[in-house]
Amino acid sequence: MNNFITMERMGDYERDGFVLLPDLFSPPEVAAMLGEIESGGRVVANTRGNEDTTGRKAKLAIWHELGDDIWAAASTDPRIVNGTRALLGEEVAFFHGKVMLKEAGTGGAWEWHQDYGYWYNQGFVFPRMISVFVALDASTVENGCLQVLKGSHKLGRLEHSKVGTQTGADPNRIDALEKLFERVNCEMTPGSALFFHSNLLHTSGPNDSTKHRRSFIICYNALGNPQLAEKQTSDSRPCPVGSGSDILKFA
Repeated sequence: MNNFITMERMGDYERDGFVLLPDLFSPPEVAAMLGEIESGGRVVANTRGNEDTTGRKAKLAIWHELGDDIWAAASTDPRIVNGTRALLGEEVAFFHGKVMLKEAGTGGAWEWHQDYGYWYNQGFVFPRMISVFVALDASTVENGCLQVLKGSHKLGRLEHSKVGTQTGADPNRIDALEKLFERVNCEMTPGSALFFHSNLLHTSGPNDSTKHRRSFIICYNALGNPQLAEKQTSDSRPCPVGSGSDILKFA
């Protein structure tokens, strides 16, 4: 059951705005992705820092093309692609991938936001979009795990503005909403994957621990969801689906 989006999990996603598949990727697959981060390549070439309200930086590397590497293999893995198809109820297109680097003792927080709070301004007409957060290290409260407001995707899109150098939801609005929705700490074992709605409010704290919190996030757009922006950042083709064993080719 762990590797599949069941009818029960589809119901959980509709109600809560997220669903967790524990240990979706194997330890060798996780080790291969961590090895790619540590050896450089695409991650180093695309890494930038975003300051939180305290001035600490949360680092990420982002790209909009699949390419031919371990990250493309993970992004086209059937465990991920078929899961997003099931949850969105339609064919999906690859939007972007990003490696998040919340390093031990220094990694900054991510302010409360909705992903569609960013993506609406990139011209996407509907919030028929989804993110998949893959933990590469153990993700815990101590090292700044993802936190969500359960069911908050049903609010619709909120206004977003600059919070530090990040884009976030209005802090006063968040203070009021936290009284209405349950906050869930999404603690995850390495290889686990959290699928979540583009309107789900989420945040993460700083990493004050001695353990890194690295992750890979893959974002998809419903194939029939138009993008009005002049520069098309989402693929207009169905996301290809790999064999399910492609990640280890890059180990």
